[in-house]
Amino acid sequence: MRNSIAIAASILLMGLIFFSAIGVGTVSAEDLDLDKLIDEALTGNHEIIIAETRAATSEFKIPQVGSPPDPMFTIGYQNEGFQRYTFGLEQGAQWIIGLTQTFPFPGKLGLKEQAAAKESDSLKSSREDTRLRTVARVSELYFDLLLSHKTIELINERAALFETFTDAALARYSSGLGLQEDVLMAQKEKYMLLDKEERERQRIQSLSGDLNTTLGRDVNSPLGRPVVRPKTPFTMTLEGTLRRANEASPAIRAKEELLEQSKIKIDSAKKDFFPDLSLSAGYFKRSGEFKDMWSLTASFSIPIFYNNKQQKAVSEAASMAAEAAHELDNAKAMRAANVRENFTLVQTSDKLMALYKDAMIPKTWQDYELAVAGYINGKVDALTVITRLKSLLEYELEYWSQYTEREKAAARLEALTAPSVRGQK
Repeated sequence: MRNSIAIAASILLMGLIFFSAIGVGTVSAEDLDLDKLIDEALTGNHEIIIAETRAATSEFKIPQVGSPPDPMFTIGYQNEGFQRYTFGLEQGAQWIIGLTQTFPFPGKLGLKEQAAAKESDSLKSSREDTRLRTVARVSELYFDLLLSHKTIELINERAALFETFTDAALARYSSGLGLQEDVLMAQKEKYMLLDKEERERQRIQSLSGDLNTTLGRDVNSPLGRPVVRPKTPFTMTLEGTLRRANEASPAIRAKEELLEQSKIKIDSAKKDFFPDLSLSAGYFKRSGEFKDMWSLTASFSIPIFYNNKQQKAVSEAASMAAEAAHELDNAKAMRAANVRENFTLVQTSDKLMALYKDAMIPKTWQDYELAVAGYINGKVDALTVITRLKSLLEYELEYWSQYTEREKAAARLEALTAPSVRGQK
């Protein structure tokens, strides 16, 4: 009897230690700081660096397209006959110096400059969206890592509980009160947990590599362990979240600016129906009794092939504008769907976490205690105890799974609704 009481006390003590796992973890020297990881990613992530470089480069294009064509300088010599050098001897022999400048039809350069500016603005908005998505990605990887570490922690606690229960089964079997199958059943469950633990360790290696890459580090850089953070507050309504996602989203703004650019390109293509003007000035140097000459001419381009050229350019620009409009509508629809999905996930996870913590886990824990006591007294079989124990710990794992999914969804909502990004340029 005394031996049975000791076994029961050991099982219950292990359970209490396990049950206390729900809560905010303690911080150690090797703990990962999510805020510091985000700051590091914003300066070291290669996608962000590429987006920033692309946006900065686009500004150089604006003054280029707004500038007129370069003037053409001409120098040459005109000779009469092929037998000798006739400069100063013949009237038509002369040195020629000329300058030609083309002036595009008024408004053409301005429209091209506006189109380039819109493209640059779109790239700047895309840069901001890349920063937001990177922040969300770092958060997602952080909480995925946290879940794997937490799963291993719970697996170890479960293995310890099964080990204690195996001792109880052995004690009953040794005393002739239990079955050998009870011992084998408990050992099998423990080995299955070891298999799951090894899979989680492999997942940690993969997630660590992904996180290092996102941070801009070497893929094999060592990482500490994520810690449990307080739940991210999220008090906005669905309508408010949707409105902010459309109004403040840099991704939507980038699409809007591309649509504006495509409309400007339609006007620019229409301007090509009008001719450009080229002015040429020439000086003709002669010698002897022949006077020097000069000339001034004006040339106009004639768009006689407008049916196959200018008109097609307008049609092309109009088609691109229609495409840009559909891309904008699609981006808004996809963003609304993503907002709804993640908003619902946050709400659902909050409810499930409360259900697991306040109802399912305490109730299952009570069932487990009763099953342990019944097994020791010979009133409950081993399968019942193992089933209750598995259910209890599965609810624990599900609690932490819902916690991480909630935090990942909250991070995605922040990216969708475009809050201010630290260190933003």
